[in-house]
Amino acid sequence: MDPPEALSGQVGGVEEHATPTPVDVDTAVLLLGAGVTAATHPLLYVKLLIQVGHEPLPPSVGTTMFGRRVLYLPGFFSYAQYIVKVDGKRGLFRGLSPRIVSSAVSTVVRCKVKQQVEFLFKRDGMQTSLRKVVQETSHEMIIQCLSRVATHPFHVMSVRCMAQFVGREVTYSGMFSCIVKIFKEEGVAGFYSGLIPHVVGEVLFLWCCNLLAHFINTYAVDESFSQASAVRSYTKFVMGIAVSVLTYPFMLVADLMAVNNCGLAAGLPPHSPVFKSWLHCWNHLSHKGHLFRGSSFFFRRVPVTSLPSIED
Repeated sequence: MDPPEALSGQVGGVEEHATPTPVDVDTAVLLLGAGVTAATHPLLYVKLLIQVGHEPLPPSVGTTMFGRRVLYLPGFFSYAQYIVKVDGKRGLFRGLSPRIVSSAVSTVVRCKVKQQVEFLFKRDGMQTSLRKVVQETSHEMIIQCLSRVATHPFHVMSVRCMAQFVGREVTYSGMFSCIVKIFKEEGVAGFYSGLIPHVVGEVLFLWCCNLLAHFINTYAVDESFSQASAVRSYTKFVMGIAVSVLTYPFMLVADLMAVNNCGLAAGLPPHSPVFKSWLHCWNHLSHKGHLFRGSSFFFRRVPVTSLPSIED
């Protein structure tokens, strides 16, 4: 029989092997992020084409739940089938490489910055609940902003690769060619086209979501309610969905500015005006009633301003 020391060593060895190292965890997170990015890319690809206003398929006649006849633009599946018809199944993954790199860079940057933020700003155990929310949200804002600055160049490259579908260009064919072309024609500033509205939208999302969730959990959820803890656990998730709808126009403007006047048909007249700034783009979309263009994949109605009469 083995001595107790040997048995404990064997058990300890098993536990050491069973416990994943930080490197293993980081690798798993990176691989998971890459898989999720690849799986969801067709959704974002179709969304981007809708955002830039590319509608290659005619609308179809449908009826509302009240029986009124309206025109509906093609949904995700119809649009995706059209892309497959034109470019094949691989066409659905145009612009995927920069997004995978962006996901990996974001994971690494967020992890490193979070460690530094937690080291520099020690948590105060005596602080009030509201003060704690403000402090944690401030830390999240720092992490999110630095992550966005690090990954935005890859976002611009991905958006431009996908936007080439509109004019059938092949200008941005790979990451290296994207980097060379953007730097040669636009300089460093070209890699950060649309950065400001993106950052503004994400900062507003963080603050609105966290503060609203805090106030609802504090003042609206009654402690006497038996399911109070369960409700509180879902409040932030629900607030995230609601706030994301309100901040969507910032994401739309950021994507449009990423392709604006870059030489692609999607960012030039007649497909799109040349915008002087992101505020000019915002005002244009607001005037046209298109601030939420691309926010829905299904049941997309033709805008009322361009809706022709529908007769039997």
